[in-house]
Amino acid sequence: MKLPYESQLLRIFIGESDRYHGRPLHEAVVQKAREMGMAGATVVHGVMGFGAHSRMHSAKILRLSEDLPIVIEIVDKPERIEAFLPELDEMIVEGLVTLEKVKVIAYRHNGLKSDVPQ
Repeated sequence: MKLPYESQLLRIFIGESDRYHGRPLHEAVVQKAREMGMAGATVVHGVMGFGAHSRMHSAKILRLSEDLPIVIEIVDKPERIEAFLPELDEMIVEGLVTLEKVKVIAYRHNGLKSDVPQ
């Protein structure tokens, strides 16, 4: 897949205990993104954070079962991100979703360089 120089970054902030139909929400979001042919998704596991309820979540040695923050990032063409948003809206009960313009500098796979201008 080729990504245009001007793309969008969809960033989803949730907790690791969040679920969708009984499975971890981050797994469900990434699976849906894959099913919809998105360019790719990355899940980042945070070690500390707080959200709308101002509850602190931290990965302390004695509290490994805390609800740690999870961030899912997806970069793709604006129209593909737009098509994904209704699916995401159905899946997320609580969390933060942001969208921003990004410039793709390089997008490589299988050893091939994309035609993204430098």
